[in-house]
Amino acid sequence: MVTRCTLAVDVMSGDLGPRVAVPAVCRFAEQHPDTELLLIGDPSRINPLLTQSTPRVSVLAAESVVEMTDKPSFALRKRKDSSMYLAVQLVAEGKADACVSAGNTGALMAMGHYLLHMHPGIDRPAIATAIPTQNGHCYMLDLGANVDCSAEHLFQFALMGSALSEAVDQLEQPRVSLLNVGQEEIKGNEQVKLASRLIREHSSLNYIGYIEGNDIYSGKADVVVCDGFVGNVALKSSEGLARFITRELLQSFDAGWYQRLVGLLARPLLERLKRQLDPSRRNGASLLGLQGIVVKSHGSANEECFGHAIAQARAEVIRDVPGLINEKLSRML
Repeated sequence: MVTRCTLAVDVMSGDLGPRVAVPAVCRFAEQHPDTELLLIGDPSRINPLLTQSTPRVSVLAAESVVEMTDKPSFALRKRKDSSMYLAVQLVAEGKADACVSAGNTGALMAMGHYLLHMHPGIDRPAIATAIPTQNGHCYMLDLGANVDCSAEHLFQFALMGSALSEAVDQLEQPRVSLLNVGQEEIKGNEQVKLASRLIREHSSLNYIGYIEGNDIYSGKADVVVCDGFVGNVALKSSEGLARFITRELLQSFDAGWYQRLVGLLARPLLERLKRQLDPSRRNGASLLGLQGIVVKSHGSANEECFGHAIAQARAEVIRDVPGLINEKLSRML
C-alpha cells in the first residue's frame, strides 16, 4: 500500500476556477501531511490565493485553459499547453500519482485516453462513482463519459465496475446489475439485451440481472451498469431530488412554533439525513479504464465539494486502484 502521494490539480478548469480550487487544495494540504500537491494553472491568479504557511504545495505554469465549450478533438490538438493537459501529462510521466480536474468531461476523457492509454481489453474510459444505498454503497457507471454505448462497451463497464468493487471494497463476488426499464428479460433495447447475455456468459462476473431505477439505492447490487446518457440523467435527477427533499423538510419545520419544536427534537436525525443526501459528499468520479488515476469533479463544485474530489484521488492512490483493477481484469479476461 502506498503511504505518500503526489497529486496534480488542474485549478483553472470548471465554472469557478482558482477561487474555489486553490483554497480547497490549501485546506487539504494542511489536513494530509502525506500528500504533495502540484497546482497547474496561471501563477498570477493562483499565488494571491495561497498563504505563506501552506505546506507541500507547488505551482506549475500553464498557458491556457480548456473551455467547457471546447470539443474534445479540438482540446486534444490545440490545448496541449492547458492546465488540464499538463495535469494528466504529469501522471503519464510518473511525476504525479493522480490528477484532479473540474473541467470539460469529454476533453479530460480524450486526454486521459491519449496520454495514459487503456487497460488491455478495454476500449473506452467510464465515469464511475459510489452511490449511497441502504446498506452502504454501490458503484454506478457510466455517468457521462460515453453517451452512446454498444453491448460490448456495457460488458466492459461491468468488468471494470466489478474489479473496482472487488479491489476497493474487498468483495469476492460483487453483485453486478444492468440498469433497465424493467426486470423481465424481454425489456430494454437491443444493446442492453445483448449486454445482458454477454455479462451472464462471463463466469467471473456475479450477474444478478436487470435492476430498475427505483432499486439503485436499495443495496441489491454492488455495481450498476448503464450507458453515460442514462447514468448522467439518473445521477443528476437524484441529486436534484435530494436537494428538494432537504429544502422541503427544513421549510416545513420552520412553519410555526410547534413545527420548530418538532424540528429541534428531530435535528440529529435531520442532520444525518442531510449528510446522506448531500451530493457534495460524493463529488469525485473516477475515469475507469485508464492506466492511471484521473478524478473528475463537478464543474460547479464549491470548495468543500472540490476537496472531496481531491480526497477521492488520494484514496485511489493509497489503494493502488489502477494496479488492482489491472490485476483483476487480467484474470477476468
